[in-house]
Amino acid sequence: MNAIQILLLVLLLSGGADAVYKRWIPNTNFENASNWAEQRLPCSQDTAVFASNKKVSVFVQSAHSLRSLYLPLDGEFLLSPGAGFMAAPAEDPTCGEGSLVNFGDVDHYQWFDPTLWQSAVSVDALENGNTLFHVDSERVPCQHDDVIFSSDTSFRVQVQQTASEIQLKSASVLGRKFSSGAEFGEYLASHTGRLQFPGPARPQVTNTKCVDRTGCLCGNEGVQQEICSALLQHLENKCPEASCANPLKPIGHCCGICGAIISLEYTSEFDLETYRSRLIHSFLSLAKYSEVKLAISKVQPLASAMGGKSLSSEPRIQVVCIDEKTGSNAGMDALQLANDIMEDIQSHGQSFGITTAEMDFSTGASTSTQKGPLSALGITGIVLGGVVLFVSLLGLAYYLYRTDAFRLADSRFFWLRRNISRLEEDVSVEDGGFSNPVFDPTAENEAKPRLQSEFKEDSSQSAIQFSNPLYDGNIEV
Repeated sequence: MNAIQILLLVLLLSGGADAVYKRWIPNTNFENASNWAEQRLPCSQDTAVFASNKKVSVFVQSAHSLRSLYLPLDGEFLLSPGAGFMAAPAEDPTCGEGSLVNFGDVDHYQWFDPTLWQSAVSVDALENGNTLFHVDSERVPCQHDDVIFSSDTSFRVQVQQTASEIQLKSASVLGRKFSSGAEFGEYLASHTGRLQFPGPARPQVTNTKCVDRTGCLCGNEGVQQEICSALLQHLENKCPEASCANPLKPIGHCCGICGAIISLEYTSEFDLETYRSRLIHSFLSLAKYSEVKLAISKVQPLASAMGGKSLSSEPRIQVVCIDEKTGSNAGMDALQLANDIMEDIQSHGQSFGITTAEMDFSTGASTSTQKGPLSALGITGIVLGGVVLFVSLLGLAYYLYRTDAFRLADSRFFWLRRNISRLEEDVSVEDGGFSNPVFDPTAENEAKPRLQSEFKEDSSQSAIQFSNPLYDGNIEV
């Protein structure tokens, strides 16, 4: 991708912070083999069975020959041009003798199941498979998202009743886009709408865009428990064991991860989609990060354990990096990516409106925290702390020096005059020494030679004398 293409993509992304599309994955199409209990489509000698007590909307894309067909008491078949059912011929070698083929239960598909949604920055990106990675709570449609149920498909989605309303920017069903709450309400009240959205809750279309360039909160904070419950039903109702010793848990995610989390503080100049584009094209496009997933969004810091108050009244930008490695290598590629991002923030963060960055990481071998750019208050604190430490050490050294707690051996040479004076005072103190068999200060007629040293002193300037057994001035040579 050349520079012009990247620039155009950046402009496209920055055109609106709400440009995220979420698409529902499952369908109830007749031609979808996974919808049948036998995991195959009915052939001409088969009997296709729809349980009488099941309510379902089924899209039929082509013509089918069947031996017989059992229909539900309350359901509908949406036929595309040329689609329908006809009586099967007497024999069909490709189908054999035929059997019962049962349409499966499609009532278990839940709106809050994050595994049933795909996300991208555009409809074309969805079609091309260029999907985004999100924390679990944001995999489900957020309040400013455009929701798409693919055209030429039928579906049935259970919408659980919650304390929070489910709000969307828009909804597209069977090729028709609803941007008005009133129009979408009328569709939900229709027979088809009731089969597709059996309730008990109903999504609401608000046509509300995110007008904050720094990003908007998803709005799914109140249904986090429902999202995690729907996710964990695929995992035996418990989170899988992480490879690292102390996995991290990003805000909005249901289970721990091995990787890194970067938390950003920002100014009003920060643009979420522009920065997302930078991370994708400056880092994720590199071959060494081909197996790393990155999610970036605005989040509200978690409530503290005491008092139930937020740790910070201001939302932050959360960047989550994970990879697919296991064992001791789990999270290592994600950590390297996070380190590269932190270095980039050190160099260019201010130009993107980033004021501070803090990174937590947990890999197969280690867990730690690293902070990025410091505020002026933080820098001042470090400087003052250094000054206080220096003054304290200086005072301690002076105290030890004055109390003779320590003295360097070389100081005797630099301060000889001062020490000689002290030694003279000490010698004059009675009973201040001990008996030395080599030196006896009471011995008479013993010579008192002058101190021999490379520092020569005149005897008139010092009264310090002693007898050296290795030197006797009275011995003639």
